[in-house]
Amino acid sequence: MSAISHTRRGAPGSAPSRRLPPAAPLLAQCVIWAGAVGVLALWWTGTASVVGPADWLTGAGRITGLLAGYACAVLVALMARIPLLDHNLGTDRLARWHAMGGRYTLSLVLAHTLLIIWGYALTSRSNVLHETTTLVLDYPDMLKATAGSVLLVGTGFVSARAARRRMSYETWHYLHFATYLAVFLAFGHQLANGADFVGRRPAQLGWYALYATVAALIVWHRFVAPVRRALRHRLRVADVRPEAPGVVSVHLTGERLSELGARPGQFFRWRFLAPGLWWTATPYSLSAPPLPHHLRITVKEAGGHSAALARLRPGTRVWAEGPYGGFTEARRRSAKVLLLAGGVGITPLRALFETLPGEVTLIYRARRPEDLALRAELDAIAAARGAAVHYFVDEPARHSAPLTARALKSLIPDLAAHDVYLCGPPGMTSAARRALRGAGVPRRRIHHESFEF
Repeated sequence: MSAISHTRRGAPGSAPSRRLPPAAPLLAQCVIWAGAVGVLALWWTGTASVVGPADWLTGAGRITGLLAGYACAVLVALMARIPLLDHNLGTDRLARWHAMGGRYTLSLVLAHTLLIIWGYALTSRSNVLHETTTLVLDYPDMLKATAGSVLLVGTGFVSARAARRRMSYETWHYLHFATYLAVFLAFGHQLANGADFVGRRPAQLGWYALYATVAALIVWHRFVAPVRRALRHRLRVADVRPEAPGVVSVHLTGERLSELGARPGQFFRWRFLAPGLWWTATPYSLSAPPLPHHLRITVKEAGGHSAALARLRPGTRVWAEGPYGGFTEARRRSAKVLLLAGGVGITPLRALFETLPGEVTLIYRARRPEDLALRAELDAIAAARGAAVHYFVDEPARHSAPLTARALKSLIPDLAAHDVYLCGPPGMTSAARRALRGAGVPRRRIHHESFEF
């Protein structure tokens, strides 16, 4: 295997001082499932008996409706950008749970609709079409609930992977706001028509409390907090510097930035108050350790928004939402660490390379030598801390290397004893995961956060 360059490995250092609780994801899942059990208890305590096909169908419709209503609240809470959840579970895990939960929620909504209509039709001895018309037009809040259900299903379709690939991040992001409207429209019909709530004041108050809490979290963390931070920290663009073909670093200055509590490996959602950019907030990782009056991001041109950053002028105001993500030192369990970067995935790893204690090795892969962004900084950091850094490129072929377990173990014989921080394009990270698992690295020691929407 031929690398462009590498420097010597340093001696192991001290263990990390702060670690994430390994049971945090399990604890969060237990809380979610406990809430679902509590919701099912509403149906159990409010149902005296179930007799005949109509009762079975209606009962199943009530259960799926209750679970769908609860799931909507959980889905919104997962994306409320609550620091406690985000920092301990990781943004990508929350996004995966949100996507998976969205599929279950849509299934529950559709099942609830069909089961209730069918059960009511059997009870009233009418056909399904007549019963559908009666439910929508004659029952309180059902017109709004129908509109909300249509919006929710539509949002689910545009969130499907095949549909997302055909639209920009900004378009998908704003279409996703329809979820809030859908939940708002559908909320009232459960309290107005649901047998589990009618005449049961404690159940009604509990449902109001659930939704009011989630609404308050959304308003605070997604709207109020970003405005407060923008006014307090007064971030501005200080400079824009090219780093590689199509890659620039944006340097930002501000006031009291240490109060943000940002850590190497985390990211912010950046809103640049410039023409064509102000209307969207896009996630970019910090590419250098945060300082009290200075932050830096490094961005590769991958669309209209990222390309426009190269034309930012000094003095442009910036709103930063965050910090987000759990891709930090706190995930580490070993004194030995491998940082494995692909392309612009070097950005969070560059900050970690400078700050992680202990024995750290960096492998950086790119298409061409000129695409190795921040290389001078990486070499300087490696020399200063006595760490190992290896560069591999696809072109020219003499500096390429397969991303396999064998190739990685030839560089790092004791790879299985390392924690691995992985960041890069989806194809590269998938191949790296397979190689790392083949090299004996436990799954729990492979740390990766995806920033795909």
